[in-house]
Amino acid sequence: MPKEKVGDINMYYEIHGDGEPLVVINGAGVSSDLSYPLIPIYSSKYQMVLFDNRGAGQTDAPDIPYTYKMMADDLAGLLDFLSIGSAHIWGTSMGGMIAQHFALHYPERVRSLVLACTSCGGPRSIGADPEVIEAGQRLQGLSVKELMMETTRLGVSQEWMDNNPEELEQILVLMMKHPISPKGQMRQMEALMSHDTYERLSDIKAPTLVIHGDADKLIPVENAKIIASNIPGAELVILENMGHFFIIEASEESNRIILEFLSRHKS
Repeated sequence: MPKEKVGDINMYYEIHGDGEPLVVINGAGVSSDLSYPLIPIYSSKYQMVLFDNRGAGQTDAPDIPYTYKMMADDLAGLLDFLSIGSAHIWGTSMGGMIAQHFALHYPERVRSLVLACTSCGGPRSIGADPEVIEAGQRLQGLSVKELMMETTRLGVSQEWMDNNPEELEQILVLMMKHPISPKGQMRQMEALMSHDTYERLSDIKAPTLVIHGDADKLIPVENAKIIASNIPGAELVILENMGHFFIIEASEESNRIILEFLSRHKS
């Protein structure tokens, strides 16, 4: 599988489909494997670029301080190698934070921007639900599968988990295929401490869709409202009774919304 030397790391990537480029940026701790269910939906219309962020999956995890600007630079270097001048950028959770930095520092390379269940960071953002903070204290000593299960439990409803055992197992298999190392997890999460785009959100000029579930415990929905109200012309979609992993729990609805948005901003 392809890797490319980008700056100080060897970066894993995959290309699927043809058409205008669509870059998918993962959330914290997961590899591009988790995006595999999206491939048949989007690759028939777009050239999908999937990759592993520094610290995760099959990309190198140097033991140095990370920032989301650094990770946006990683993406710019990968697109240079692929001779992709500009693309539709879709970032989820931490990936949405990286996407904000990419849009701010490489505005000419963003055809459109999808910010899913993410935050602008800093003192203006809204912190996680108390249940999430409490759960974080229980994560020490868990096996990889137990850790992934706990993360998923916080991201989708118990009803969905009870009614979709086979799909849940498939998701866990994808999460565990190339699990993040403790070092990579720590470095990715440390980067959150310096993430704060609030004062610069108004500088984002790309057509932007902000999409979020109103039952998100990991990154509360108020964060979506803050982002959308500060990016000129941004569209805000709030999915009712959906948590952080709405792309799993409400896949049909969320994919319809994202595809419709992307189609309106094709070159």
